[in-house]
Amino acid sequence: MSADLNLQGITEEDIAEYLVLTPGFFERHATLLATIQLVSPLGKRVVSLQERQMEMLRDRIKGLEQRLVDMIRNAQDNESLHQRLLGLANTLMLTADASQLPGVLCEVLREQFQVPAVGLRLWGVTQAWAHLPCTEGVSAEVRSLAASLGQPYCGANSGFEAAQWLEGESPGEGLSLAQSITSIALIQLQRSDGRSFGLLALGSPDPARFGADMDTDVLRHLGHLAQSALSRLLG
Repeated sequence: MSADLNLQGITEEDIAEYLVLTPGFFERHATLLATIQLVSPLGKRVVSLQERQMEMLRDRIKGLEQRLVDMIRNAQDNESLHQRLLGLANTLMLTADASQLPGVLCEVLREQFQVPAVGLRLWGVTQAWAHLPCTEGVSAEVRSLAASLGQPYCGANSGFEAAQWLEGESPGEGLSLAQSITSIALIQLQRSDGRSFGLLALGSPDPARFGADMDTDVLRHLGHLAQSALSRLLG
């Protein structure tokens, strides 16, 4: 049909444009609609125009339903995350003993946020808190890395020193926890003047958990909560 139309100088595009510009065509030729047959994508059978329109409408409705389900799921996930962030903030504020803050922070991240492995290092704390485990083994490289992080880092664990601090369940199978970590998130902790005073590390054996394409908004919120609470330890 297309070839015949081209021989006559009329293309299918010409016909389509004419029908669009002439909305009364099918009103004047109503019987033509009943004779039009199309191939259905379901089984490649021949169906009427009305049946094909119904199939297209059903497909569209299914697509809209799926979008609605996705929106509801995202809203539920966001609400759950919001509640966990509020819970973390509340727990940190209610921790009267400042020396317990590092442990409480890491425990909540592991249990409530379901992060398999968490590590924390702080520097510049007052002498009263210099004995805390989170102040040990802080190298110049770690401080330099923390200072360079304009935003949380997410990606593959390419042998980061921070992976050695991580604490969580043993992976078994003869691997150390650090060896089992394939993805990692690193969050800088800052003083009010912008200087770094700590590095929070989150690790997972799942390479997609802290992938390079991860949205870092939640990690920034975690960092703000952590640095606000841990600033009680600073000199």
